[in-house]
Amino acid sequence: MTIDPIHIIGGGLAGSEAAWQIARAGVPVILHEMRPVQPTEVHKTTDFAELVCSNSFRSDDAETNAVGLLHEEMRRLDSVIMACADSHKVPAGGALAVDRDGFSAAVTKRLTSHPLIEIRREHVDGLPPADWDNVIVATGPLTSKPLADAIATLTGETSLAFFDAIAPIVHRESINMDIAWYQSRYDKPGPGGTGADYINCPLSKEEYEAFLDAVLAGDKTGFKEFEGTPYFDGCLPIEIMAERGRETLRFGPLKPVGLTNPRNPEVKPHAIVQLRQDNALGTLYNMVGFQTKLKYAEQVRVFRMIPGLENAEFARLGGLHRNTYLNSPVLLDSTLRLKTQPRLRFAGQITGCEGYIESASVGLMTGRFAAAERLGQPVTAPPPTTALGALLNHITGGHLVSEEAGPRSFQPMNVNFGLFPPLEISPKGEGGKRLRGSEKALAKKRAVSARALEALESWKNATAGEQLPA
Repeated sequence: MTIDPIHIIGGGLAGSEAAWQIARAGVPVILHEMRPVQPTEVHKTTDFAELVCSNSFRSDDAETNAVGLLHEEMRRLDSVIMACADSHKVPAGGALAVDRDGFSAAVTKRLTSHPLIEIRREHVDGLPPADWDNVIVATGPLTSKPLADAIATLTGETSLAFFDAIAPIVHRESINMDIAWYQSRYDKPGPGGTGADYINCPLSKEEYEAFLDAVLAGDKTGFKEFEGTPYFDGCLPIEIMAERGRETLRFGPLKPVGLTNPRNPEVKPHAIVQLRQDNALGTLYNMVGFQTKLKYAEQVRVFRMIPGLENAEFARLGGLHRNTYLNSPVLLDSTLRLKTQPRLRFAGQITGCEGYIESASVGLMTGRFAAAERLGQPVTAPPPTTALGALLNHITGGHLVSEEAGPRSFQPMNVNFGLFPPLEISPKGEGGKRLRGSEKALAKKRAVSARALEALESWKNATAGEQLPA
């Protein structure tokens, strides 16, 4: 039988992986890549899956690291990105790093030599033609302006961001609740709230002054020339606010009004840092109003000066940079289709994920979804207990929507264990011994990873026959 092709716009990590997954399912692909017809500010070659920043795919530890677990899940699903990375890895300790030129050349060779993949070097400068009935848009954080404008017009201008204004996110279990406490400002219960919806970390005058000095003196990253400086008052970096005066933060995100420390109700904190629940599972909390250009190591050092966060573990650190991405929980369905125009799927960083391997993994899922749909087969998402499913859940619905004015709440995220459903039973040591501290944390990660791989195998086996045409 004749099978109509699926069109993919963008030959980065996500688009390359999507093309491979579709072709291996027996469905023809037309992959549209604008380079070299339309160059970008950062790409140096015309190869597919070119790495424009680091050459590292981060940790390859599949037992105790969520990124390593995602690596392993993708390997088990015949990922072209992982196969080429493994073939061109370079020494990097426990991380998976690659020879970037060899890696991209290998991906390019696999795609161009596959009989079901047609390459078209052309710039798709608007919405795909109406006769493209199954399309994956995988144009990445540097989506060309004409296409970005077309997507913005289709989805609504407020649904497509051109810059991240990211506040750090903290793992709930790493917050010291002997110091911090739950309370909403003036005990006001917001929609669905209880009046105790924020975690509050108090600072004395001395602690605030020391924190302020550290923020002002901290090493910061700059914008690339093509990014400009897109500050606006709704999401000013904390260091910009601090530069405007030593009391600015106390009248902004660190204002202490309407809150009382239950452990010392007679003493009014000089300033208070609030953290708001960030995901439906309640495992992640974001630092309210803490957009920043501090370098990552500086963020960890400076933010751990805040009482209650002295041992904080960060699921994501803050930033402000150019990154075109959708308000995916509102716009996309559970298989990454645009709700208002289901012929369009989105993959990679434009969906609201961060990182090389996360982008590729979303491409992998989108490719499998699109192929199954083309073949008239059930479109089945991976279980939420897998790394793939946990990331998909964050993108399409696991994030809590902010009820407050200001920047929208959904922001890009790397895969991390805070996105996974909690274990039903806490792991024990030998002889049923209760585990504590780092030993407990490692045991939980191993248990989550083992659960994930078991669930992946069940899903893979259940969908294996669906990926081959009759």
